[in-house]
Amino acid sequence: MLNSIFSETVTIYNILIMLAAAAALGVLNSLVFSFKTVQSRSFAVMLALLPMVSAVIIFTVNDNLGVGVAVAGAFTLVRFRSVAGNGREMLAIFASMAIGMLLGMGYIAFAAIVFAAVGGMFLLVTAAGFGERNSVRTLKIQIPEDLDYEGVFDDILDKYTTMRHLERIRTVNMGSVYELTYTITLKETDEIKQFIDEIRVRNGNLNVSIGSYGDHDSI
Repeated sequence: MLNSIFSETVTIYNILIMLAAAAALGVLNSLVFSFKTVQSRSFAVMLALLPMVSAVIIFTVNDNLGVGVAVAGAFTLVRFRSVAGNGREMLAIFASMAIGMLLGMGYIAFAAIVFAAVGGMFLLVTAAGFGERNSVRTLKIQIPEDLDYEGVFDDILDKYTTMRHLERIRTVNMGSVYELTYTITLKETDEIKQFIDEIRVRNGNLNVSIGSYGDHDSI
């Protein structure tokens, strides 16, 4: 059952089976990782096709060290031209690549088992809200350049967070506004609106955003 379909001989029929399995598992993998997630159409398409591309690459470089080194170099160039995503996106990409690698070596059943295990665990922890309560967030606050940021939000942060750390201060809008970036842990995730409203009163109604830790998208 777990034997490679390429263990005896390579035929067009076996290759078509590999590509069909990669397409099916790729689409299912993309659907799984879109659960309770807002993602772009291009990322969803990429997840659906990545197992097929990975499978073809692994099938091509199998038992060929020289081609494998060349492909590794090409992937290194792609890596440095790419922007790192959040943890969920990285997990989805690694899962797709793992499935594609197994399919490229002919392990159809093994790839299906890996998909079922990783996808099932992802759906379980996502549906259960694992890590949502008291989760670490990134808070960005813009303030006028004439406002002293030292301690100006301390009472609000004490009220709504259990942990805070000022990570970065920078100027935006041609230097007319300061942007403070905090790493925070919220006491209650259902009080985000009140939290933001109180900060807006203090910072003159300039931009305030709260996102997942390391994510630049606002909530």
